[in-house]
Amino acid sequence: MMRGVFVLLSCLFLAVSGAAYAQPRAPDPTKWRALDPENTLYIDTRGGRIVIEMYPEVAPQHVQQVTTLARARFYDGLTFHRVIDGFMAQGGDPLGTGEGASQLPDLQSEFLFRRGLEMPFVEATFRGGARQGFYKALPIETQPDEQMAVTRDGRASAWALHCPGILSMARADAPNSANSQFFIMRAPYPSLDKRYTIWGRVVWGMDAVMALAIGDPPAQPDRMLQVRVASDLPPEERAPIFVLRSDSTDFRQLIERMRRERGADFSVCDVQIPARVPGDSERERRWWSIIPLIN
Repeated sequence: MMRGVFVLLSCLFLAVSGAAYAQPRAPDPTKWRALDPENTLYIDTRGGRIVIEMYPEVAPQHVQQVTTLARARFYDGLTFHRVIDGFMAQGGDPLGTGEGASQLPDLQSEFLFRRGLEMPFVEATFRGGARQGFYKALPIETQPDEQMAVTRDGRASAWALHCPGILSMARADAPNSANSQFFIMRAPYPSLDKRYTIWGRVVWGMDAVMALAIGDPPAQPDRMLQVRVASDLPPEERAPIFVLRSDSTDFRQLIERMRRERGADFSVCDVQIPARVPGDSERERRWWSIIPLIN
């Protein structure tokens, strides 16, 4: 019954304003960038839509696996079977026990990646020789650009960091055992860095992530109602979200302001990349938080 009400409300909303959302009013492109629909994942939950930017340039095998499973409707209805406060929310297990997987082959680890000049890095902290900052919305640690001049492939080693909102692949003890299960970080957890493969970040809907029922397992676990790749939906059904460019002056000013406010405690994990929906009304933001996908 509740699902029918959602669908009816969604149809009414899209009928009234679908054209406006199909062609959103784009903000200043020097400050804001649109998400690539092919590398954007929607996870719909009872608490709203979680919008994830995926990074095939960082973890190509893992993004391909998640995309393939989403398009096969594998994740629809699966639970978040392990949600630990101050840590993460894990799902993607068809058994709901933490022991299941898809029929696809397990994956080779992609803990590190090679960063070239086409992947610009914006530094936020430099401590003990470690350069931490951002590639797009992804918090990373990396060798300096100067390293590219002396490497055979013209690239520098880098790895993503387990900050709040990060999507990382669950696995067994073996490094190359990731399959379908993943987790969403609810807090920083640096001990996972370079040990689990990061493939995406939440850019909209962290409130829905934080609203997931807690437990191992939860008494009444939340489910992924539907999981879709944005490019598989018609334009009017996509969330028209723009993310602040990490190479913009506004973003650098944000970093400087947070550095002053946090002082010696400042970390890249303190930075949540601003995102916005074109339009002037909070009603638009609320709708795109709760609107379900239309079958």
